Amino acid sequence: MTEETTDTGSGNELPARFAADGSIPDILAIIESAKARGGVEGMRRFVAKALPAAEEAEVAEAAEVAVEVIESVPIFLARARQEAEERGLTNVVIPLLDHAERYYLQPMDLIPEMTQGLPGLLDDSYLVIRMIEKLEEGPEVFLDWDLEYPVRFLQRLIGPVVSQRLDGIAEQAMREVSAQLAEFWEKMAHPA
Repeated sequence: MTEETTDTGSGNELPARFAADGSIPDILAIIESAKARGGVEGMRRFVAKALPAAEEAEVAEAAEVAVEVIESVPIFLARARQEAEERGLTNVVIPLLDHAERYYLQPMDLIPEMTQGLPGLLDDSYLVIRMIEKLEEGPEVFLDWDLEYPVRFLQRLIGPVVSQRLDGIAEQAMREVSAQLAEFWEKMAHPA
């Protein structure tokens, strides 16, 4: 049996039950709205400033990759929610994802999408990926995704000050659910 999917408009597909679940529809709308305010050209300008030594072709490629990462966030969230549900770990995983989603939905954050367009979603995307990456730190893999490249890539674009502040937000969210995480990792280490 295959699960129905919904196209996100970026060529990516979400499991249908998550496409209308939680904050994902709102995140998709924010991404589309940010694209309408400056689009890829706005991202190119941002990347050119963030990577001043990069040549024009490198800037264009980095801008495309940045947009792909941003468009992948709803997929990351949906897949993490699905995995949490399948493993019976929603009590621990969902609060972390909710925290990242709330940050994504804030119109004014470290790099506001209201004024920056797509580049304003780089910090939001970084936080989501860092939260999911944190779930991989237990004794068993959660999604078994190699998120090192997108994290390093986004760090280069948003800079060390912003990435360190977002890392602090991720660490705080992890502390808030640390007792639940210990149980989560224990459950993963000893499957029923």
